[in-house]
Amino acid sequence: MAEHKILVVDDEPDLEHLMRQRMRRYVRAGQYEFVFAHNGVEALERLNEQPDIEMVLSDINMPQMDGLTLLDQVSKVDPNIRSVIVSAYGDMKNIRTAMNRGAFDFITKPIDFDDLRITIDRTLVHMAVWRDALESRDQLVAIRNELGVASQMQQSILPKAFPKGAGYETFANMEPAREVGGDFFDFVRLEEGRVGIAIADVSGKGVPAALFMMSSRTLLKGSAIGAEEPDLVLTSVNGLLEEDNESLMFVTVFYAVFNPRTGDFTYANGGHNPPLLVRADGTSEYLPTTDGVALGVMPEYEFEQSSVTLARGELVVLFTDGVTEAIDAEDEEFGPDRLQEVFSGGPPRSVREANEAVFDAVKAFAGDAPQFDDITCVTLMRSEDGS
Repeated sequence: MAEHKILVVDDEPDLEHLMRQRMRRYVRAGQYEFVFAHNGVEALERLNEQPDIEMVLSDINMPQMDGLTLLDQVSKVDPNIRSVIVSAYGDMKNIRTAMNRGAFDFITKPIDFDDLRITIDRTLVHMAVWRDALESRDQLVAIRNELGVASQMQQSILPKAFPKGAGYETFANMEPAREVGGDFFDFVRLEEGRVGIAIADVSGKGVPAALFMMSSRTLLKGSAIGAEEPDLVLTSVNGLLEEDNESLMFVTVFYAVFNPRTGDFTYANGGHNPPLLVRADGTSEYLPTTDGVALGVMPEYEFEQSSVTLARGELVVLFTDGVTEAIDAEDEEFGPDRLQEVFSGGPPRSVREANEAVFDAVKAFAGDAPQFDDITCVTLMRSEDGS
């Protein structure tokens, strides 16, 4: 990885020393160069002095100019700079505001430096893809090129590390089709050890779908950390997407909040495929739908939610229609029944094994038949032993 210049903005005097110490290996390797400022005013000075700064890592609560105000100013200095917000864990209102104002991601204090490095790398990868997209925009002469750009943009925002903890584990994967649709998934760490889980599918194809996907992901994450209930999250995102949607694109979304302590899996469905609940004995059923519509097209729609309690060893499989609508050489669909058959012998030993079993079954069924939609799968298991 080439050296990337990152501006760190925080009024805590010890952070600069701690950052230099904990990230020194990556600095010495030529991956990162850090520039420091103690408030938003100093940060703008650094940005104007050093136009090669690519990323801003900023605290929210600072004197003279806070992080939210700085976030607005950064986009005016250079709209291609990506910002990551740092704030106290309980400051969900300000974090949500930052995400809705265009922050690419956020981390919470006290800073976990492993999580910080993952967040920095994911942001930089996204920026590299975004620059390639801008450079290619005026040179696209065929849909094939456009779809390649969209696929890269799509992959750049997907999480590479998956939440796990006492009582649960998660895993996810997405394989783009020959033509890019716009699937995405995301995880949001919430208060009291809960985790938000989202899977979505954007209408359309190509760069427009990829851009709409990125906007949907940002709004979803911002709303998830500001609202307690999944139905309120989807209601909020739908309103924000519908306000400025001249293209009339839409996105189907399934969003759930899992509580590892109780096993409660509370969810709302915006026109998406219902997940499959797999029990420890291999029996399974699709979760009841909440009859929600796709997001982005119907104003002032109020979503409903439902809840199920996962027993130890039970598995939830979230997926997009690229799984059940995969076709074989005779144009027969994989279908929901075949998905249940994947787990008829009992749930796999791990979420990764479960995820791979879905992909293997779809590929074996489809053979060499071309597929026209992304295949995405997210798996959640409540641990047998609570660890």
